[in-house]
Amino acid sequence: MEYKFTTDNFETEVLQSELPVLVDFYADWCGPCRMMAPVIGKMAEEFEGRIKVGKCNVDDNMDIAEQYRITNIPAFKVFKNGSVAAEFIGAMSAADLKDKLEKVLA
Repeated sequence: MEYKFTTDNFETEVLQSELPVLVDFYADWCGPCRMMAPVIGKMAEEFEGRIKVGKCNVDDNMDIAEQYRITNIPAFKVFKNGSVAAEFIGAMSAADLKDKLEKVLA
């Protein structure tokens, strides 16, 4: 399952989550972000029950983007216990993203 994170639910869905959370910071106009959409969907399926996966539109949630200093998109941050545990920037293959997520969970 893929979540949609917004200013209204970021605190409860991401920062207070018992599971680690992968947040895909994106924008609708961003080509590399659109390329990553199916990869993010695949990660949501593969890591279900281990990592909560979702997207945060930076244009609609500027306050979150500013708080986490999102300057390039797509940007991916993994939150554990309310803090950023890992971050990656730019488009990548599903295999690369999977390897990075496995390392965070190890």
